[in-house]
Amino acid sequence: MQLIHDRAEGYFFIRAIRRDAVVVIDRELRSSFLIAPDRVIETWPVTSIDGLDATAVQGILDQEPEVAILGTGSRQHFPDKSILLPLLRRGIGVEVMDNSAAGRTYNLLAAEGRKVIAAFILPG
Repeated sequence: MQLIHDRAEGYFFIRAIRRDAVVVIDRELRSSFLIAPDRVIETWPVTSIDGLDATAVQGILDQEPEVAILGTGSRQHFPDKSILLPLLRRGIGVEVMDNSAAGRTYNLLAAEGRKVIAAFILPG
């Protein structure tokens, strides 16, 4: 399901992050998702860093970001370099961090009007 509606701040933002959920504006998400300033894509089928594959990366590429942030859960875990290669080949900046840091970084870049996407891995 894709979540799109009017946003008072003009973009979707992360309000809170817990171990098993992320609150986007006022909606609690309990499964992995992608967020960009203009949309939330709730159907990102990754439940662990090991589940990150070419299909999941394509979901990020399809949004044509300048910067991609990968939130890997409660701890930072780096995926295999080959997984991130399609992003890097297109000149997309990639940052890998835990979900809390990813949320803060995403909010900052979205507020600046950057073309950013954040991918959050949640266990649910």
